[in-house]
Amino acid sequence: MRHRFLRTFLPAFVLLAAVPALAQAPDAALTYQQPPSPIATILDTKPTPTPSISPDDTTLALFERSNLPSIAELAEPQLRLAGYRINPRNNGPANGRLTWLTGISVQPVEGGAARPVALPAGARFTSPSWSPDGKSIAFLMDQSNGMALWVADVATARAREVFGPRVNAATGGGFSWLPDSSGLVVQAVPEGRGPAPDVTVAPSGPILAETGGRAAPVRTYQDLLTDPGDEALFAHYFTAQTTLVPLNGQASTVGEPGVILGSSVSPDGRFMLRTVAKRPFSYVVPANLFPADVVITDMTGAVVHTVANLPLRDNIPPPFDAVAPGPRSAQWRADAPSTLVWVEAQDGGDPRTPAEVRDRVLMLQAPFSGQPTTLIDLQERFAGITWGREDVALVNSRWFNTRHETRAVVDPSNPGTGRVIVDRNYQDRYNDPGSPVLRTNAAGRAVIQFTADGSKMFVDGDGATREGEYPFLGTLDLSTGQTARLWQSASGDYETVVGILDDDGSRLLTRRESRIDPPNLQIRTVGGSVTPLTAFPDPAPQLAGVSKQLITYTRDDGVQLSGTLYLPAGYDKDRDGPLPLLMWAYPAEFTDAAVAGQVVDTSNRFTRPGGSSHLFLLTQGYAILDDPTMPIVGKDGAEPNDTYIQQLSASASAAIDAVVAMGVADRSRIAVGGHSYGAFMTANLLAHTDLFRTGIARSGAYNRTLTPFGFQAEQRTYWEAPETYNAMSPFTYADQIKEPILLIHGEADDNSGTFPVQSERFYAALKGQGATVRYVVLPLEAHGYRARESVGHTLWEMTRWLDQNLKTPPVAAGVP
Repeated sequence: MRHRFLRTFLPAFVLLAAVPALAQAPDAALTYQQPPSPIATILDTKPTPTPSISPDDTTLALFERSNLPSIAELAEPQLRLAGYRINPRNNGPANGRLTWLTGISVQPVEGGAARPVALPAGARFTSPSWSPDGKSIAFLMDQSNGMALWVADVATARAREVFGPRVNAATGGGFSWLPDSSGLVVQAVPEGRGPAPDVTVAPSGPILAETGGRAAPVRTYQDLLTDPGDEALFAHYFTAQTTLVPLNGQASTVGEPGVILGSSVSPDGRFMLRTVAKRPFSYVVPANLFPADVVITDMTGAVVHTVANLPLRDNIPPPFDAVAPGPRSAQWRADAPSTLVWVEAQDGGDPRTPAEVRDRVLMLQAPFSGQPTTLIDLQERFAGITWGREDVALVNSRWFNTRHETRAVVDPSNPGTGRVIVDRNYQDRYNDPGSPVLRTNAAGRAVIQFTADGSKMFVDGDGATREGEYPFLGTLDLSTGQTARLWQSASGDYETVVGILDDDGSRLLTRRESRIDPPNLQIRTVGGSVTPLTAFPDPAPQLAGVSKQLITYTRDDGVQLSGTLYLPAGYDKDRDGPLPLLMWAYPAEFTDAAVAGQVVDTSNRFTRPGGSSHLFLLTQGYAILDDPTMPIVGKDGAEPNDTYIQQLSASASAAIDAVVAMGVADRSRIAVGGHSYGAFMTANLLAHTDLFRTGIARSGAYNRTLTPFGFQAEQRTYWEAPETYNAMSPFTYADQIKEPILLIHGEADDNSGTFPVQSERFYAALKGQGATVRYVVLPLEAHGYRARESVGHTLWEMTRWLDQNLKTPPVAAGVP
């Protein structure tokens, strides 16, 4: 039986394995190191508040955020159960999953000073949620013995506890507002719940698994149940009692306790849709695939309709367009009182099965006793509904193999057909027509915002062009499908629409930034005045002098490529000459070379690094080519990954040629790095090319036989494409990596496929081949690094590694 709590008994130090070039003894007891100036100062700067607009667009809330948590916070006990990580102290998400909020202030959108909401000293909270009427904000307050539900009143700027520290937030927020804003539905720790079961007792027998000959391919999930002790802990911490908590009055329970994975109240407040997991629990899939009952109850908890009795879903086919058979995606129609909507696959859930109709979208109105109505049949896989009004909804469908999407306008009052208004490659940024602008209706549900006469819907989008992204607001005519733009961000700015403040779209709440101006909110009258709402300062003025430029170049097969070149503040090419350069990238797969080659300038965006960003290395004299495109294109029906190494190498070579030709980079001093799939890329480039002097690979996967049922955009199994899996695994070519490589991995990585054993085994392979490699394990850290100590040390490691292996020009052969 494994340890239930992560390594809280360990001292806070970084575990470093021995490497040939570094003595083991000093490193074995290495404590967390600080990155060089000014990186540490920037990391400790107070974060910019997070703004949030009320549903009625009248009030702006500003949430103060805590800085990076300490390693001591991450060291709080946590449990890894059925795909979740929770803190057993407060029955909420583990600290590594949260950014705690520490304060609230509210101010009128139309003008007026911000008023701080009075909170207890040292308060920290999470999951803020506006009431549908915009008069209150609910949130979960962390207390020593649990999570308590608090509500802040906007009018008085006062907050109070409305439900004690018994909120069960193991699966998420733990509460939601009633549609009329009179109170909240809370998932509570059952009254009188005893202590957690003792799982330290000796096992009573072996742990068994048996297939019975049934094919059940599953992807590489993390944090699964492993034994009866885990099952007992899962049942203990995830069992919740649904409770109604009025803002004024006594709380009352609804129905019986259960392992509630999802719960939502109908827009009219009469019914509740619930998903309740049941035994037998599984050791091979997370909780969302456990057997479950999907039911509708009344507000006393009595079941009025069973939507589905879902079995264990551990046999979903590997292709990405595969889904489980039976009802799925059950939801309330947002613009109707109590209409249930769900989807059912018509091909058994297997995209390899020929079918004219892939998915059917069904509706059933209260009292749920009749036969369901087909809203629309889809030739591709259902990808969501945006509700509007009685006669307008927008249904999206997608097909991964072709990267194709369709958006169809349907009439829920006359269901059965739809009119396609968008038919496109969803990776095509240049021709994205935009998405519907949403507003919050009286029940607190997001619905399409229409023009005053109802003939059009408002749409907004990124406005991607070769010259840059210039977000826009427009309309889409419901009769003709034609679009028209009402407003677009000005050249040099990046301004997005946060809300529409009038019926005709002439008065907007926007968020504006530029290359030199940090993001701030303002009210814009189209063609007229601008009124600032916030004045957040530059959080890292030390980087204000950094230069940023989009560069474009062409791969040898004609695919257009681009990247963002950053140069340190004060750098002069003629005076300073070529710099050591870090190329930090992340590959992406495409089916269309033209789409893969789309170039979008980002020089109008405000860029400041945070966390363990590689961009901090700009302060240490390095040039950085950020996100140079590494498209892996499948042409004429071929799978992209069958030529992964060739295309990856060609993209890297073209990028290097481009920066060297500009005179800003020294060909002999270029490093490559990346995180996750970017780390996988880094190892492959070191194994298959001689383009780079060194590499940095963080939290990657290096042996694809350990992810045999697909990875990233590869949907074939290992047994269907063994040559591709082996060719793409840098572990296979560890003997070909001659350049120094820095491996960093979080000890508690929670990302599918990037188990820490990936770096552990890759390090062992490199060490056995005599490579120069340093392996850093960050205690308690998941896939993204959170603790201040871990982030600072990661940046120290990266800076130190490049200083040792890249900064100094190489010595020419034969020179003493």
